[in-house]
Amino acid sequence: METNYTVLARKYRSQDFESLIGQDVLVKTLTTAINTGRIAHAYIFTGIRGTGKTSTARILAKALNCLSFDHATSKPCCECENCRAIAAGQHIDVMEIDAASHTGVDNMREILDAALYRPTNARYKVYIIDEVHMLSTSAFNALLKTLEEPPAHVIFILATTEIRKVPVTILSRCQRFDLARVPVETLKKHFAWVASQEQIELSDGANELLARAADGSVRDGLSLLDQAIAQTGGHVDEGAVLDMLKRTDRGTVVNFMKTVLSGDVNAALTKLDEIYNNGADLTMLLNDMMEWTHWATRMYPSLRLQDATSSPYTADQRETIKKINENISLNTLSRIWQVMVAAVSELQASSNQKQCFDMLIVRLIHIADMPSIPELLKQNNVPEQKPEIKPEPEKKQQFLEIKTTDDLMRALQDTRELLLYSYYTSNLEILEFEVGKIKYFDRKGDKDFSQKLTLWLKDKTNQNWTIERIENDPHNKTISEQIKSEIEADPMVSSAMDLFEDAELVNISK
Repeated sequence: METNYTVLARKYRSQDFESLIGQDVLVKTLTTAINTGRIAHAYIFTGIRGTGKTSTARILAKALNCLSFDHATSKPCCECENCRAIAAGQHIDVMEIDAASHTGVDNMREILDAALYRPTNARYKVYIIDEVHMLSTSAFNALLKTLEEPPAHVIFILATTEIRKVPVTILSRCQRFDLARVPVETLKKHFAWVASQEQIELSDGANELLARAADGSVRDGLSLLDQAIAQTGGHVDEGAVLDMLKRTDRGTVVNFMKTVLSGDVNAALTKLDEIYNNGADLTMLLNDMMEWTHWATRMYPSLRLQDATSSPYTADQRETIKKINENISLNTLSRIWQVMVAAVSELQASSNQKQCFDMLIVRLIHIADMPSIPELLKQNNVPEQKPEIKPEPEKKQQFLEIKTTDDLMRALQDTRELLLYSYYTSNLEILEFEVGKIKYFDRKGDKDFSQKLTLWLKDKTNQNWTIERIENDPHNKTISEQIKSEIEADPMVSSAMDLFEDAELVNISK
C-alpha cells in the first residue's frame, strides 16, 4: 500500500547552515569562507553517523549554486530550481556517489572523465562521495591527481565515518572538518521542537531518554522518536520510551544500587529478578549501573568536584546518591567499577546472561563488603601510624683476600666488574702472580688497564699493588684458554665432542 509518510529524520533534515545543529565551528568556517570567496576545491567531512555530513555537503552544494544570487552565498534560498533539485538529490550537476557500491578504479575513471565537462545548469559541478573510505586503493590512486588540481568548475566533497581508512595522500589534498557529537541538551531542544511541529506530546523524561540514547546522533534520535510516536500514538512519555528501549529508569537503578551496596544478597537478587522479568535489557542495565558508579564517584564529598547538576539524575535521586556515599568509601566505588568493567566482556560472551548477571551481583556485594586496609588495622587493634624510619647502621667494609689468579678472577665476577673481568681473562698472559704484585703481557696493549686494575685492587684489598706490563710476548695461554684446555682434556667432554662433527665449546667459565 502506497504511503506519503516521510520519516522524521528525512522530513527535518537540515536545509541550510542556520538549521544545522550542534556544528557551530563548521558552520562559522564554511560561511566565512563562502562570504569571502575562499572556496576550496575539495572538502572532507568526518564524524559518527547522523551528525550531518551528507546534509552539510548538500547545503554547501546549494550555497555554491543557488540561483537567487549571481555568486556563491552562505544563505541559499532553498526555493529556486537548483536548491530544490539538490535537496531532492536530482540535480544533474551535483552527483552523490555511494563509494560502497562504486569501489573500483573504473567507476572512478568515469567520474573523473565526466568532471572535465562544464556544468549544465549550475556554477559548479559538485561530486559528493559518501563513505569514501570504501574506495579501493586503485580508485584512490586514480582520484589523487584530479583531487589536487581539479578543473575550476569542480568541487569534491568527501564524507566518511572511518577517517583512519582514508589515505593521507587524499587527506592532504582536502580541507578536513570533524563533525562533533551533538550535545544532549542540543538534541533535547531539537526533539522538543520537532514534537511541537508534529503536534506530539513529548514528556521531559522521555525527551531526556531519547537524547541520551541517541549518543550524539541527530538521525538516531529522530528515528527513536519516530518509533516512540508509532508505539504510543502521539503521547510519548518516559514509561513508553523505557519499554521501547528495554531500559530501566534511573530511579530504579539508584534504588537497585542502594540495595546492592547494603550487602543484602537475597534482596539484591530478588530485585534483579523483578527488573529482568519486567523485560529489562541486562546489557543496558549494566551500562546504567556503570553510569551510576561514575556519577556517585564524581559526587563523592572528598573529591570536591564540580556541581553534579549536570548529571542525568533528578534532585531527589542526587540526594539519595549523596546518602549512599555517606556509608561507603571511595575505595569501594573504585573496586565495584573495576568489577563492572570486567563484566562487560563476560556478559557479551555468556550464553546465559541472567546467570552471569546473578554472579556479578554476588561478586559486587562481596567486593563492596571488603574492608579497607585502615579498617582492617582497626579491627585487629593495630594503631594506624606511619612507620618509624631508622637510619641503617653504617656497615664496616670487608676487604678481599686475593692470592692467586683464580682469586682475582672470582673477585671480579662477584663484584660485577664485567669489563675488567673480560679483559683480564681474555687478553692477559700472566707471568707472575703473588700478593701485591702482578707481571703480565697484554695481547691488546691497553695502557690504561694496569691503572684501572691497580685502583680496584687497592679499594678491595686495602693493599698497594705493583702491576707490571712486559713488552715481549712469552706466548703463554690466557686464563680463558687455560680453562678451555682443562675442559677439553676431560675424558667425558672429549667423548662428547667426538660424537658430533664440528662441535665446539662456547661460553666457558670457571
